[in-house]
Amino acid sequence: MLQAENITKKYGSLEVLKGVDIQIHTGEIVSIVGSSGAGKSTLLHILGTLDKADSGSIQLQGERVDLLTGKKLAAFRNSHIGFVFQFHHLLPEFSAVENVSIPGWIAGRGKKEVNTRAVELLDILGLGERLENKPQQLSGGEQQRVAVARALINNPDIVFADEPTGNLDSANARELHELFLKLRDQFSQTFLIVTHNEELAGMSDRNLHMKDGRIVK
Repeated sequence: MLQAENITKKYGSLEVLKGVDIQIHTGEIVSIVGSSGAGKSTLLHILGTLDKADSGSIQLQGERVDLLTGKKLAAFRNSHIGFVFQFHHLLPEFSAVENVSIPGWIAGRGKKEVNTRAVELLDILGLGERLENKPQQLSGGEQQRVAVARALINNPDIVFADEPTGNLDSANARELHELFLKLRDQFSQTFLIVTHNEELAGMSDRNLHMKDGRIVK
């Protein structure tokens, strides 16, 4: 479902990615692990179209996303890709259900349809009683689950997660791990996760180890 070949990236004279190949199949949870500075987050951001590679190709569901630009790229990203980051990036003035709905509104979907889906997702994620709560009224774990629901609102092909448990205590981190497994089992949701969390990596279907800008065996 996701295939990237020979991805390279430099920042000035620093060679961050040195020809990375990767394949991800539908319904997989794949973790990218490795020491800090190995290029994990850079690779994730390039695969998620948040950054551009210097060379190489990226196909998502057969579409060459590395060739898309401007509004076409933004529309593709919003429709096909979900993101979860270490910090939830929720908008403080909006309720949980409104935060989840925002990508659906951007996609031009009907407000009733988006609201129904947002409520459904929050209920699945155990936040059915917290729909109208604003971020400051939610715990760290609850805020991250809202961020997961937001990532899923447009039924993306893949969710990219960059250190999703990095800001959570061990109990909330474990809950989030189990949530990813539940979403994989219920919806065949695909996840590509950058993590230092050994427990999360251990629960994944596959681990890809990065070292010095390359995926190593």
